[in-house]
Amino acid sequence: MSKYLVFSIAGEECGIELSKVSEIIRPQKTTPFPGVPKYINGIINLRGVVMPLMDLRKRLGVKSFPRKERIIIVSIHNEKIGLIVDSVNEITNIDDNNIASPPAIFRGIKPEYLRGIGKISERLIILLNLDNLLTSEEILLIGDISEAGQLEEKGGNEAD
Repeated sequence: MSKYLVFSIAGEECGIELSKVSEIIRPQKTTPFPGVPKYINGIINLRGVVMPLMDLRKRLGVKSFPRKERIIIVSIHNEKIGLIVDSVNEITNIDDNNIASPPAIFRGIKPEYLRGIGKISERLIILLNLDNLLTSEEILLIGDISEAGQLEEKGGNEAD
């Protein structure tokens, strides 16, 4: 049995492993960052830590239906990143026996983004595989964005 953070995107319930989540925050002032993919909204400064902000709805190619928009701070490949979602619903346990393999085609979401479909009573929860949300090139870009943001925050550059 594993714990999952369940949230909503485009009217659907999605979940990620709670062990990957460090905190949930309200939307914050975002600083645009040039030359990044359209699903990266920019960077935020969370208590002195500068990190990229990914709009999970744009990444998954779905429309947003924000009710109580939240940012979920997660670790993906040892990089902190904020994920924008429509709302956060609950933390729940899902027994591994109640997780079905993801279908090959699922509402336009790329199959590599899916871990499976969790079943809780009559509810179906789309379980995302955070490790596959970013390609290796995108992971390097995220690291570069965080590093550049930290340097900008300190008011200097590597030549100083």
